[in-house]
Amino acid sequence: MFTKAERLISLRNLRPKKKEGFLKIISIFSFLGIMLGVAILIIVMSVMNGFKTDLTKKILGLNPHIVIQPNGFKINENFTDELKKKFGDISLSKSYSGEGIIINNDNAKGVILKGVNKKEKNIIKFFDNFISQGELKNFSSNYVFIGTELAYDLNLKEGDNLNLMSSAFVATPLGSLPKQETFKVAGIFNTGFLDFDKNVIFLNIDDALSIFDKEKKDLNIEIYLEDPLKANDYKSKIQKINQNYFIYTWSDMNKSFFSALQVERNVMFIILSLIVVVAAFNIVSGLTILIKNKTKEIAILKTLGLSNQSIKKTFFLTGFTIGFLATICGIVIGIIFSINIEKFRIFLSSVFNLEIFPADIYFLEKLPSEISFDSIIIIFLISLIISALASYLPAKRITNMNTFRALRYE
Repeated sequence: MFTKAERLISLRNLRPKKKEGFLKIISIFSFLGIMLGVAILIIVMSVMNGFKTDLTKKILGLNPHIVIQPNGFKINENFTDELKKKFGDISLSKSYSGEGIIINNDNAKGVILKGVNKKEKNIIKFFDNFISQGELKNFSSNYVFIGTELAYDLNLKEGDNLNLMSSAFVATPLGSLPKQETFKVAGIFNTGFLDFDKNVIFLNIDDALSIFDKEKKDLNIEIYLEDPLKANDYKSKIQKINQNYFIYTWSDMNKSFFSALQVERNVMFIILSLIVVVAAFNIVSGLTILIKNKTKEIAILKTLGLSNQSIKKTFFLTGFTIGFLATICGIVIGIIFSINIEKFRIFLSSVFNLEIFPADIYFLEKLPSEISFDSIIIIFLISLIISALASYLPAKRITNMNTFRALRYE
């Protein structure tokens, strides 16, 4: 593609003379600009990928993959038996959830009350993974499990009493009042997902039906899949069995969140790509100045028989080499930084005493990072294309140059 002479001339152009110091500065800034642009792109994309993956894992670990609500129709045993028969790889459990208020020591907070059966394997698995205080065997009637953040906010611990108020009303001589019952804290769980730990309380399923004034026919069916990413496919198949029930998946419950996350990721990619574009302008200006300074040398090369095409290729190779090497260095720096980003966060937080990644805002306890080789390849190709265009445009001008005038006064 490039002859030995073209490569030698290009290499010579990359090592400007002392009197061309300004040109050397432009080349250095071109290199640094593209390198930093590529590195920042990889770091940001890795953080965005890690953020999405960690949140997805948290959501899948804390919520059922598919929920079937009665929607005014009773879910009979024949329906559940048909589900088990048709889908052998699913796990079913019954639950009931609703909004309520927790009251303790003159403090009140809105929460989600979720009634579960502690004997079901999915519930056992959840508490085995996340219980920080207490034991599952203590989770009997009139006992609840609360999250660490909620326990901290309301100053609760294992064995304390608390009052729960539901949206159901009971008739009293004073009129209709919200139903309220007293429970004892059986234990505390810690999922690491702050929004969940702050807003969810687990009750026994009978207690949940009682406080919401519901019956067993009102229970929901929760489905757990071996591959949660296929939840929407299962949803379509279940709807064909019975269309009377209201069915939704974990992705339906978080659709707006993940859509916003994807839009933010795409916008960040576009904006940060402009860093590489701006850095590439330095290549354009640097090559333009280089070609202007090398007018006499270009004329001599032409008299020696070198074609316009070969000369264009030498200057193109000069600019492209800067872009290529800067891209490679940027990828290496970006990968190293992405792998150790949590260590860098801890270091910067301790040195500057700043909370760089507030857990109560981002729902996660540490800064996530997941390197996507697909993203790296895309960034690599985009950077090379931008570098190639930035190198080609100035080199193209050589065809229109009247270089022989430069030899008239030599």
